[in-house]
Amino acid sequence: MMASTPKVGFVSLGCPKALVDSERILTQLRIDGYEIAPGYASADVVVVNTCGFIDSARAESLDAIGEALNENGRVIVTGCMGVDENEIRELHPAVLSVTGPQHYAQVVDAVHRHAPFDRGHDPFLDLVPPQGIKLTPKHYAYLKISEGCNNNCTFCIIPSMRGKLVSRPAGDVLAEAQRLVDAGVKELLVISQDTSAYGVDLRYKPDFWGGKPVKTNMTELCKALGTLGVWVRLHYVYPYPHVDELIPLMADGLVLPYLDIPLQHGSERILKLMKRPAAAENTLLRIRKWREICPDITLRSTFIVGFPGETDADFQQLLDFINAAQLDRVGCFQYSPVNGARANDLPDHMPAHIMAEREQIFMEAQADISRKRLQAKTGCTLQVLVDTSNEQGAIARSAADAPEIDGLVYVMDGQHLRAGDMIEVLIDHADQHDLHGRLSH
Repeated sequence: MMASTPKVGFVSLGCPKALVDSERILTQLRIDGYEIAPGYASADVVVVNTCGFIDSARAESLDAIGEALNENGRVIVTGCMGVDENEIRELHPAVLSVTGPQHYAQVVDAVHRHAPFDRGHDPFLDLVPPQGIKLTPKHYAYLKISEGCNNNCTFCIIPSMRGKLVSRPAGDVLAEAQRLVDAGVKELLVISQDTSAYGVDLRYKPDFWGGKPVKTNMTELCKALGTLGVWVRLHYVYPYPHVDELIPLMADGLVLPYLDIPLQHGSERILKLMKRPAAAENTLLRIRKWREICPDITLRSTFIVGFPGETDADFQQLLDFINAAQLDRVGCFQYSPVNGARANDLPDHMPAHIMAEREQIFMEAQADISRKRLQAKTGCTLQVLVDTSNEQGAIARSAADAPEIDGLVYVMDGQHLRAGDMIEVLIDHADQHDLHGRLSH
């Protein structure tokens, strides 16, 4: 018989959406009385939440499973790569259980089977905070508003892994947001596979929060979140026409003037091959209008170079696009064939050395744009949220900086500050990625 209170180790890989899945599983395990182990050695069983989006992520997931087996030996696998159970068991036949993403109950059941214990859970002794178990710092949290995706992008297999769009009722989302704020969260990062499509599957059905009706759509949800008095940051926002409704909310301060929009390319022909939603929209015109309404808006995006069939002319259109768009934050990825993606069947796949060359050209062009946009903030006073501090000062983020993917604001005289403090900083200078300044007195 195991010790009276088994411990569960946890490895969480992949995107913030997977991190939220991990938080849900951990919360239920704590409710059930399990303890969370700090490492492999003290764990009675280890859960590995995998990523399966691209081949490099799948390789990382398989390596993580192998490491957990070597270090502990009792491993439960879940997450996006879990839909390919045969591939996992072919390399790691000793895993105890394999499930796909969002199968929270099955994961918890597997833990109960392989790490049982005889003490009944006492909620008065095993306290779980109302906001649940969080893997992020206390001052920010991810707020997942839906699962799945209705798009059929040719380079992506997320719909086959996570299913079609399933939106959470607005009342549920807002109740969770309120619990997080009550627990001290200062920044809510709204995430999903396709944030702009929120509520489509529910036909924007009205729900209730605080005794008042709230429609389950993006605009109404943002208006309600904006009343909580914390930063609200929007991620994975596809440029559907109704996104224009969010810009005035940003100008009015209800949500942060920040849009994370995965545009993917600047060539109309490549966008059609990708089957990207809103590919026919005049994106550059809309960006200009957004900046007219909200001059402080920060625009982040990601792009793919080397998509099958991408010609020199297509790549030049991409370079022309980023030069015209003057985006603040940009990520670039070489096309990677994903097992099961329809783009694999397209002709004219590009040699690796050409993709690498194009990625370098693209990032050099964007680096110059980002540097100039950051330098324009020199002399400005910005509100920032402190992430940490040490003897050298504080490390914080402005409204333009999402955690872990964007830049930082270094506060040279912020040694006394604590995580979660909201302060004003006068910017002294900028480098390619970050800002540097001092407390504004």
